[in-house]
Amino acid sequence: MNRMDGKVAIVTGGARGIGRQIVDTFVAEGAKAVISADMAMGKDGPNIKNVILNVTDRDAIAKFVEEIKIEFGHVDVLVNNAGITKDALVQKMQESEWDIVVDVNLKGVFNLTQAVVPMMLEMGKGSIINISSVVGVYGNIGQTNYAATKAGVIGMSHTWSKEFTRKGAAIRTNVIAPGYVATEMMETVPDKVLEPIRQKTPLGRLGTPQEIANAVLFLASDESSFVNGHVLEVTGGLRL
Repeated sequence: MNRMDGKVAIVTGGARGIGRQIVDTFVAEGAKAVISADMAMGKDGPNIKNVILNVTDRDAIAKFVEEIKIEFGHVDVLVNNAGITKDALVQKMQESEWDIVVDVNLKGVFNLTQAVVPMMLEMGKGSIINISSVVGVYGNIGQTNYAATKAGVIGMSHTWSKEFTRKGAAIRTNVIAPGYVATEMMETVPDKVLEPIRQKTPLGRLGTPQEIANAVLFLASDESSFVNGHVLEVTGGLRL
C-alpha cells in the first residue's frame, strides 16, 4: 500500500523546486489528488491540479478552498511551502522588503491554514506541514525578514498543534526546517559561496529536493500518526 493512497493534498509553491518534488512524490505514493497552488503554472501530470494562487490574497484563497471542497469534498494534507527572500543587512533593508516577505512567508501560511483547517476539523483529522528553514532556527546574516518569518512559522505551528487537537481532532501540525538544498535557484550561486556551506555541513554537501520531499511525505502519511508539534531539521547537521 502506498503512503498517500486516497489522500487529497494542497501544496503551495508547488510549481518548481522543493514544492514540485513534494507534488511528484505525493503522486508517486498514490495520492488521489495533489493541488499545486503557485504564482506560476506547474507541469501537468496524473492526479495533479495546477492552480494560480497568491497566498496573500484572502479573497482568492476563500474562492480556491470553496472550489476544492466542491470538487474533492475534503483535504487531508496541507503543505505550506510558498516563500520568497528579499535579503539585506538590517541597516539597509527597505520597509517594502520586510513587508512582502512577512506577507508571503508568514501571513500566507496563516491565510491558507485558516481557510483549510475547517474542512479538517469537519473530518476530525488531517496533517499540516509548514516549511520553515534552518535560518528560522539559527538566524543568518542579511536575512532579518526571512529569519523572522521562518521562526514565526515554527511558533504558529506549535500553537496549532495544540489548538486543532483540543476537542479531540487528530489534526497534526509539524514543521520541516531544510538546510541548503540543490534546487534550480542554487545553480546560479557561485561555487565560492556554496563551498563554505558544504564545509559547515557535517555531511559535506547540499541536500536534494527529494530528501526534503521524503521528510514531508513521512509527516503527511499515517506513518507519523503520533508526531505533532515537531520541528524536523533536514540539514545534514548544519548549524549556522
